[in-house]
Amino acid sequence: MRDYGSETAARIDFIKNILSGAGADGIVFANSGGKDCALAGILCKKACENTVGIIMPCGTKQNYGRDKTDAEEFAAQFEIETRYIDLTETRNEIIKAAERSVLPTETSAANIAPRLRMAALYLVASSENRLVAGTGNRSERHMGYFTKWGDGAFDFNPIADLTVTEVYEFLKYFGVPEKIINKPPSAGLYEGQTDESEMGVTYKSIDEFLLTGKTNERDAKIIKRFHAASGHKRKPPATYGTKD
Repeated sequence: MRDYGSETAARIDFIKNILSGAGADGIVFANSGGKDCALAGILCKKACENTVGIIMPCGTKQNYGRDKTDAEEFAAQFEIETRYIDLTETRNEIIKAAERSVLPTETSAANIAPRLRMAALYLVASSENRLVAGTGNRSERHMGYFTKWGDGAFDFNPIADLTVTEVYEFLKYFGVPEKIINKPPSAGLYEGQTDESEMGVTYKSIDEFLLTGKTNERDAKIIKRFHAASGHKRKPPATYGTKD
């Protein structure tokens, strides 16, 4: 049986060492009301009392409804300070300004939200000597299911090694409400969006592939295709003539 107590302690030590090395006074993370940010937020709070979760609605009804409610309830349960930055108007103004020069695709427009959220997190972090905690999991990273320079940007990530299935199990250990654990994974970038419908494969199948190397032939092809196409997201930017 997995020793969640020891694993929690190890992750807390990891976070404390990162903070100490950076001379930071606190942590800030995006609180979307989802599973990953809940686990990352819990670990950060246990490592650092001065942890703040930011709720950042940006354009969809889901952001203002269920996501916001779940985020608030989770933060209250674990006594995490909550703040709000509404980015919807900013997003709309960026799209309006961009349309004078380019016709944005649906994907490019949707990815404005996570990039605005990261900009807001770093504004808070730099203003209050905090570090930005990442909330992405191993399954998403393998598939490249994150926004480059958006939710893929952070100072440290305490859950990056965990598959979605492992995140669920960890959350149950901490007693996170079932309604958050059972909520369909979604970035909430547009109405009705879910991760699995967009990728065409379930996280259960992705995790089986990552943990055992096996899944059905159809899903394996999808997983391999996503992983290959997103390789650039997992690498540092290419630079000419540098050695460090």
